[in-house]
Amino acid sequence: MSEALTLTRAAALDGVAHGFLGRTGGVSTGGFASLNARLGSGEDPATIAENRRIAGDAVLPGAALASLYQVHSNICVTVERGNAPDDRPQADALVTATPGLLLGILTADCVPVLFADRDAGVIGAAHAGWKGALAGVTDSTLAAMESLGADRSRIRCAIGPCIARASYEVDQGFYEQFMASDDANDRFFSAGKPGHHQFDVEAYVVHRLALAGVRVIEAAGIDTYANEDRYYSYRRACHRGEADYGCQIALIGLG
Repeated sequence: MSEALTLTRAAALDGVAHGFLGRTGGVSTGGFASLNARLGSGEDPATIAENRRIAGDAVLPGAALASLYQVHSNICVTVERGNAPDDRPQADALVTATPGLLLGILTADCVPVLFADRDAGVIGAAHAGWKGALAGVTDSTLAAMESLGADRSRIRCAIGPCIARASYEVDQGFYEQFMASDDANDRFFSAGKPGHHQFDVEAYVVHRLALAGVRVIEAAGIDTYANEDRYYSYRRACHRGEADYGCQIALIGLG
């Protein structure tokens, strides 16, 4: 590997194996360079499998990986084992109390959220795109963790790199969906060009977690769109008219 891994950890999850990986330190080439973890991309599955192995070994060496076929929902599943690429559940969050298992979610601007109740030995991971965030994917994750014995007063959350307000322009229809849910959501938008707004999805996810009773929340504050050398960005790829894009992976596991 020509570059070191981009790996962000959160103090809020000290004592729990976890990490938000970036795009460096893998084996992908070309536009996917270099730690692309997205199975739906046009890249050789063997290359993606090797990137996932590299990422996993950086967080919890030798652990099995459970991942998802992400659909921008509020669905959370409970898992007890790793899964193969063709055996991934359609959901956007997963939880476990099984040691030796890594939970992985993919992002390329959406918000990756990792959860842990260290005392109960229960962890979770959520992919919070704007649709899932608005629909309550983080609430579903907290409820699923509680079903395994977690207590949300002890659950700590870390939010990894995602698109920032300055890079996230949305139209009036988008804004109105959030306003229809709660007038107070106006605080997460600032004025953009006529008929448009700048949306702070990271702050919105922090708000949803706090509203649900999470007391410790750490946000990375890293803009995936603006940091091309370190992170994949779906929106950046779209703005450039690129045919495909990669994703970074966020991982959490119980040793």
